[in-house]
Amino acid sequence: MPKVMMRKDGEGVLTCYIPKKDLEAKVLSIEFDTPEKWGGTFTIDDGEDTELFIEPMEPAPTLPIELRANKA
Repeated sequence: MPKVMMRKDGEGVLTCYIPKKDLEAKVLSIEFDTPEKWGGTFTIDDGEDTELFIEPMEPAPTLPIELRANKA
């Protein structure tokens, strides 16, 4: 379970930083992205379109946030 940092960049695009790989990538899709529910399976633009999973949260958290993610 790698730790990831989820944040929005200056343009409002959701990004994911994985410190263990020193990788910051744009989030291409996320299963739940509403104020009521956020998280689930998400895909990052790392050249391999890796899918990770974050336990869905209700309500959506304030970004940036550090979480644990699993490979989906």
